[in-house]
Amino acid sequence: MMKLLLSWDIKPGRDQEYFEFMVREFAPGITKLGLTPTEAWFAVYGDCPQILMEGITDDLETMRGMLNSNDWEALYDKLMTYVDNYQQKIVRATAGFQI
Repeated sequence: MMKLLLSWDIKPGRDQEYFEFMVREFAPGITKLGLTPTEAWFAVYGDCPQILMEGITDDLETMRGMLNSNDWEALYDKLMTYVDNYQQKIVRATAGFQI
């Protein structure tokens, strides 16, 4: 199994729009693409990304196909209107939250 690690900060003043997008479009959209969300963290304070999220796919081929799809590109482009400091990384899945 492969895991996609995502992190970002919500742009100032965009909190409500961001959370509505996450619930209505992003979470259902990534699930439809074949990524199973496994964990998400919201940091209230500290010197770290505000949002940490991870999801898994069965294999690297599925992960690459998802990340190269037009549907992922549309979700990513819309996400970028709400967030800064976006980072992503693909790793082999292990138990627990990975960094």
